[in-house]
Amino acid sequence: MAEQVVGPQNVAQKLISSHLVSGEMTPGSEIGLKIDQTLTQDATGTMVMLELEALGLDRIQTQLSAQYVDHNLLQTDEKNPEDHLFLRSAAQRFGLWFSKPGNGVSHPVHQARFGVPGTTMIGSDSHTPAAGAIGMLSIGVGGLEVAMAMAGDPLYIQMPEIWGVELTGELPPWVSAKDVILEMLRRHDVKGGVGRIVEYYGPGLANLTAMDRHVIANMGAELGATTTVFPGDEAVREFLTSQDRAGDFVEILADEGATYDVTESIDMSTLEPLIAKPSSPGNVVPVREVAGEEVFQIVVGSSANPGLRDFAVVAEILEGKQTHDQVSVDINPTSREIFEDLAKGGWLFKLISSGARIHQAGCMGCIGMGQAPAIGRNSLRTVPRNFPGRSGTDEDAVWLCSPETAAAAALTGVITDPRDLDMDYPRPSLPKQASVNTAMLLPPLPAEEAAKVELVKGGNIKSLPDFDPLPDDLEVPVMLKVGDNMSTDGIMPAGSRVLPYRSNIPKISEFVYIQVDDTYAKRAAAEDGGHAIIAGENYGQGSSREHAVLAPRYLGLRVVVTKSFARIHWQNLANFGVLALEFANPSDYDSIEQGDTVKLTGIPEQLKAGNKVMATLAGREVELRHRLSPRQVEMVIAGGRIPQRRQSLAG
Repeated sequence: MAEQVVGPQNVAQKLISSHLVSGEMTPGSEIGLKIDQTLTQDATGTMVMLELEALGLDRIQTQLSAQYVDHNLLQTDEKNPEDHLFLRSAAQRFGLWFSKPGNGVSHPVHQARFGVPGTTMIGSDSHTPAAGAIGMLSIGVGGLEVAMAMAGDPLYIQMPEIWGVELTGELPPWVSAKDVILEMLRRHDVKGGVGRIVEYYGPGLANLTAMDRHVIANMGAELGATTTVFPGDEAVREFLTSQDRAGDFVEILADEGATYDVTESIDMSTLEPLIAKPSSPGNVVPVREVAGEEVFQIVVGSSANPGLRDFAVVAEILEGKQTHDQVSVDINPTSREIFEDLAKGGWLFKLISSGARIHQAGCMGCIGMGQAPAIGRNSLRTVPRNFPGRSGTDEDAVWLCSPETAAAAALTGVITDPRDLDMDYPRPSLPKQASVNTAMLLPPLPAEEAAKVELVKGGNIKSLPDFDPLPDDLEVPVMLKVGDNMSTDGIMPAGSRVLPYRSNIPKISEFVYIQVDDTYAKRAAAEDGGHAIIAGENYGQGSSREHAVLAPRYLGLRVVVTKSFARIHWQNLANFGVLALEFANPSDYDSIEQGDTVKLTGIPEQLKAGNKVMATLAGREVELRHRLSPRQVEMVIAGGRIPQRRQSLAG
């Protein structure tokens, strides 16, 4: 029987307790949650649809699921358009909404069209928590977790701590919501939120719109947080009303007397423009500290700054001026709706006449799909991540900043504190009613019609590989050793060269770790019997892409031993039968090198007996730990969640 919190509840606890189907709401224990909605995008969604096919699903069991095409929009050959056709057919076959290419980035579109306060959602994109801006419990997970939720299974996670962050004051001129989350990253770096839900509360909320909150909730993923939540309050009501969806508003507020596991406060009136230096979102400093650095590119857009205000303020800063002659200013509207409102409000004209380049509505440069910068030339972006090479250029220099800071550099050609511009701070007058246009959203087909739909598979779409069970004993070489904060971008790169193979695991596996060690894939494929990877802290941070597990697993990865894991990647490893272990004594990390041997015996018995696992590393006995629940232990032993599901159906 699910165990709920007794007494006054905060917003996160209300969201969890109203969807709890198993477990106790005690931090660290496994809980099961009923999932109302799912979100998939084209970089990860193709694999989700192949997983639904592998599961033999007839029709989704969620209240609503939506498939977006927003990442892989460049059509340089047949791969991306063929995948788009496949996704459309899969959405029709399984009962999902389908958002066509050009309709916009999944997160702001979903919030505008489908988000409902008080509901739960999971998405195969790590920035799914952006929907927490309107009072949803919205969590980024691996694709297989999404597929299982569509099939009617609960989401199983470890109950997080609730981190209450009180906001007071009002943002001063030239400081915006991006600087709030950059302040959190300045204080806590990229793993400060691991194992936590961040809940914002306090009088300062009255000064933040729903789209301001989206900016903050989106980049909570960069803190490593499970998700971020805001209350369903008057700001959310105003947002849904502007989208012709006032009837979907549900008030959800923290009870009087509600408490948090951890607390913190930010006086927004004291904040200044901040910027994250290359190449980590946690490398945050005041803009004035790095002012004067030359800039060659500006990119405005992405799910991290998707609101109309974020583009309009740039347009009004640039109005009547020309961008610096050495700077390429790239504008990526985040939705068809935003595009229309930019045109109606005259802001699109202002951007064009100032010399900005206008691109299609989508993720674009954020995911390295075009707009790659020159080697070593500074690019200021309003995107959420600046991991090395994510931009599409291996030796890039990407900085993360607010739209105001980006616009200032667009004019001056150097990093500039926007407060130093010789002008008044523009406060765009935004329309109360958005340009609601649903023509590019295709609704689910009726069940009878859907059952007749054939999946449209191009030549680049390959079925999901079959993976064998975990053996009782393993003796494998260490194929690679990496340090702290290895991101999934480092494991499985994004960009226009790699992402078109997202539906082809054999091909995309050739790119695994190519930016770290370009010999890894060939060496791993040549090793008969599997291999291990050794890593430092926070292994697998960043994107939720399960390709960062699937492709190494295809190459023979059986075990990863680290100081610690990022949440989504740890979960993905278990989903595909890769044993995730942590050093009981972190200093043991130093004693094993690439080429050494990892030996494990009686693995099933050790995993079932407790969380301690004894192994022989480089000829020395070492104590390791696992954090798998009994459910996950059985899953890993079976070779992953899909083989386990097949076994249960056959048995």
